[in-house]
Amino acid sequence: MDELLAKVKVALRIVTDAFDGELTDLINAALLDMHVAGVTDAEMTDALIIRAVITYCKMNFGEPDQYDQLKRSYDEQKAQLGMADGYTTWS
Repeated sequence: MDELLAKVKVALRIVTDAFDGELTDLINAALLDMHVAGVTDAEMTDALIIRAVITYCKMNFGEPDQYDQLKRSYDEQKAQLGMADGYTTWS
């Protein structure tokens, strides 16, 4: 989790630890949201999972100017993961 938090902070250009709690909550929310959508094998070292988590955090941290674009991007990433082999347990 610490490695993923560090990647999210870099992506959001955050250099302080003041937001670590909020960012950790957002990371957990992103992983749970993907799980609800059927992504059950979310390895925190997988590049596609990391990218989706970062997009989710950018979308929900503060008041982003590009919320709608980020939302569409995250939803597309989540949908693709939910249909991809190796990310779900659906047969």
